[in-house]
Amino acid sequence: MNVTQLVPMFGNLAFVILAFVVALSVIVAIHEYGHYIVGRWCGIDAEVFSIGFGPVLWSREDKRGTTWQLAALPIGGYVKFVGDANAASVGADESVTPPDPRRTMLGAPLWARTLTVAAGPAFNFIFAIAIFTGSILYQGRGVEPMAVGEIKDLPSSYVNELRPGDSFVAVSGIPFTDPQREGGLLDILPVTSNLDYTVLRDGTEIDVQGPFLMPPFVGGVSPRSAADDAGIQVNDVITEIDGEPVFAFPQVQEIVRAADGASLDLTLWRDGRDVSVTLSPRRVDYPRPEGGFETMWLIGINGQLFFDPQTEAIGPWEAMTTGVRQLWMMSTTSLSALQHIMFGKISTCNLSGPVGIAETSGSMAKQGAQSFIWFIGALSAAVGLINLFPIPVLDGGHLVFYAYEAIARRKPSERAVQVFMFVGLALILSMMSFTILNDTVLCP
Repeated sequence: MNVTQLVPMFGNLAFVILAFVVALSVIVAIHEYGHYIVGRWCGIDAEVFSIGFGPVLWSREDKRGTTWQLAALPIGGYVKFVGDANAASVGADESVTPPDPRRTMLGAPLWARTLTVAAGPAFNFIFAIAIFTGSILYQGRGVEPMAVGEIKDLPSSYVNELRPGDSFVAVSGIPFTDPQREGGLLDILPVTSNLDYTVLRDGTEIDVQGPFLMPPFVGGVSPRSAADDAGIQVNDVITEIDGEPVFAFPQVQEIVRAADGASLDLTLWRDGRDVSVTLSPRRVDYPRPEGGFETMWLIGINGQLFFDPQTEAIGPWEAMTTGVRQLWMMSTTSLSALQHIMFGKISTCNLSGPVGIAETSGSMAKQGAQSFIWFIGALSAAVGLINLFPIPVLDGGHLVFYAYEAIARRKPSERAVQVFMFVGLALILSMMSFTILNDTVLCP
């Protein structure tokens, strides 16, 4: 191999690592700041606020005596409160006698410790909702009736007489409804290269021709999918599959399903030139709207209309409630997936570890800032949810100890806490090792 061939490989690896470090550092900073600021509000002093572990690259001490630092290994972070023996707030540092035990984590009342620990996941959830809300505010919502906004670039073989500003009345004689919202219209449209559209233009109804409502236009690429691995990009247009012309996204879906995992040769139109790729559909456990999962063959692309619908502003309250619903949907789907994996109903390939998350970070960053920011929100929600698992070492484990203390009216013995922490750490390391094996060997 020529040395110059390694440059793109290492360049891509560096990009993936950078995207992963940025995403993880932001999420960790939000999580740990939740612990720090709520602890401060509850009268608990912090000794160290660290992003990363290992050798310290930069640090400064603020007027409250807290050392803020960046460390060499950007794989997490921690807040070490005054009097703690370690970053996990397990045990007291017997070499230090704090002037006021009330201002330590171990000496604070139960309610203060509970709020401080719960604040980390809570801040992750709040951050995720803020990102989802901001994205929804930025995108707006489609006007009614649906109207054409920006028309996407398509090959010259496509006939398109529609113009920005046209409002849809009917398509192929069928009264128009929003296919992305109400569904069903795509299933009853004739699958032809061109359709007859009735639109309202400048106050007058006219008949024009245009492409199939959802042509084989790549609106999104799922990270770590067959399409992602094959190099398919957003805004590509699939023109042929195995030498057969395609002009509607439902055609692509049907061909992929019928292939049953067999290799497919795709011809793509990209920036005015043809690009050929070969890929094989993969079995994917896809969540159903009504709950549960359905196993299907997918290549990992999202279809899209041949235009961007015109949008209108959405109110902050509606955007926020939509963001909250998005968080709830992600959390319940994740818990359902984990349950299905544990009972062997779906593949463990649905479980990603550090390697898979890093690859996803790079893939989403390549798709643009908006996709990457949305991914950071989704990852923040996942980190908040995982930290609530009742496993010692995680925040959820501490909350279990506090629940025991509230019921039993005494703290668990230090020996018991140490044993549970050791078991929890072993469990976390085992799970991490399995997910890395899963990402690299079992489900590469």
